[in-house]
Amino acid sequence: MTGPFDLTGKVAIVTGANTGIGQAIALSLAAAGADIAAVGRTPAEDTVEQVRALGRRAQIVSADLSSIEPVQRVVDETLETLGGLDILINNAGIIRRADSVDFTEEDWDAVIDTNLKTSFFLCQAAGRHMIAQGSGKIVNIASLLSFQGGIRVPSYTASKSGIAGLTKLLANEWAAKGVNVNAIAPGYIATNNTAALQADETRNRQIQERIPAGRWGEASDIGGAALFLASAAANYVHGHILAVDGGWLAR
Repeated sequence: MTGPFDLTGKVAIVTGANTGIGQAIALSLAAAGADIAAVGRTPAEDTVEQVRALGRRAQIVSADLSSIEPVQRVVDETLETLGGLDILINNAGIIRRADSVDFTEEDWDAVIDTNLKTSFFLCQAAGRHMIAQGSGKIVNIASLLSFQGGIRVPSYTASKSGIAGLTKLLANEWAAKGVNVNAIAPGYIATNNTAALQADETRNRQIQERIPAGRWGEASDIGGAALFLASAAANYVHGHILAVDGGWLAR
């Protein structure tokens, strides 16, 4: 592969790479030539096998991202095993659902720590390396709830609104240093995180009726957007939150 989307020789960290959106992004980047550090609590063995089948190098980096404890090790292990770091995909995340009047501090902290706190400190650790080398791409995974309120997911909405703000802040600080920081806001994608909504007949129908494309998104629908933002094609894109939502926000 040649051209602005060619990632040959690049090394990407993808968090939450064992399934769903993370796996789809890892495979899209690998198909474009990138080597992959697949990071997460659950070993991404299937993802690594598929990346290697594409002729790229892949390494499992085991890390529980519910705290910032493993953050620097993730970066160091990637540099040691794959010899570089050019792309960070901040995808790992969790969700907890309950009415706001019943929402617990435990569920608040668990989601904020994983989705927002650890994501920031991964950006920081990767950003230090990227700034030193004068180049890098960071793609955070935001949400439609970076723009909207949602229901029954207060900590998730807060975390994804925070991701949108941090993406813009880091772009302001790092754009002139050669580091692009952007985000993708997936729409309703059929993954484990949305299993409860898919199983709710009423909500499932309401969601699909609202989406102009008339269907739930697939994890693979996010891959092309991630490849764009991680590639030279997006060299002048900074602080943008790209909705991949079947037209939901346009409705």
